[in-house]
Amino acid sequence: METEGARTDRLGLLLDQFDQAREMARVRLTGLGDEEYLWEPAPGSWSIRRRGEAATPRAFGPGEWVLDLGAPDIPASEYAEVARQAADGMTLAKIAADWSVSIERVEQVLAHTGAPEPDETPITTIAWRLGHLHFHFAGGWEWTFGERRQEPKRLVDFTPCAALALERFWALIDRWRDSVAAVTDEQFDMVGFSQYPYSNDADNPFIAVLSGANLEFIHHMAEIALLRDLWRVRSATPR
Repeated sequence: METEGARTDRLGLLLDQFDQAREMARVRLTGLGDEEYLWEPAPGSWSIRRRGEAATPRAFGPGEWVLDLGAPDIPASEYAEVARQAADGMTLAKIAADWSVSIERVEQVLAHTGAPEPDETPITTIAWRLGHLHFHFAGGWEWTFGERRQEPKRLVDFTPCAALALERFWALIDRWRDSVAAVTDEQFDMVGFSQYPYSNDADNPFIAVLSGANLEFIHHMAEIALLRDLWRVRSATPR
C-alpha cells in the first residue's frame, strides 16, 4: 500500500482510512444493477419495499419505499456492542432506549441469558445495507454538522433504482467527508459534538464517534462486497 504523503495526525489518519475505504467501495459497487441490488439471498431477507408491502413491523422511510426493520430486540451479533456500551459507562436505561428494548432485556443480554440464537440475525439485500448506511450517515451529518433537529429515519428517500441510490449515497458521503475534514482540534476532542440520537455519540468525544463511523462504513461495505460475489456466482452457476 502506498504511504507517500500519508498523514500521521489523528484526524488525518482517520480521514485517510475513510478515503481508502470509500475508493475501494466505489470500485466494488461499479456496475450495480437493479436486479442485483434487490436480490434476496435467502427467504425472508430484509430489503427495501413499497410501503404497503413492508414485511417487518417497524419499516421506515418518508416516501413510497421503506427500509425493513423488525420488532425491537438486540441481535445476537450485537451483544459485544452492548457490552462495550456498558463498559464505556452508558446507563442501562440509555442502552435500552438506544435499542428500543426494556432494561430487563439489556440485563439479559449482558448476562447472556434469554438470548436469541445467532441465526436470528436477519439476512439482508444490498439495497438494505446501502440504505442502512445512508440513513445512519445522513442522521450523523444532521446531528453533528446540521441543525440537529430532523428525525434520521425521515432523511432518506429510499429507491429501488440502484443508480439513483448510489448517486444520492455518494453525494452524502462526500458531504460527510468534507465536513469532517474541517473539524477543529477542539471539536475533535469535544464530548457531545455529535448528538446523533440512535447512538451513544453524545457521551463520547468526536474522535471516538468518527472512528466508529469509519468501522460502520467498512464493515457494511465488506458485507455488500460479499453479496456481490454471491450474486456473481449465483448468476454464473448453471441451473
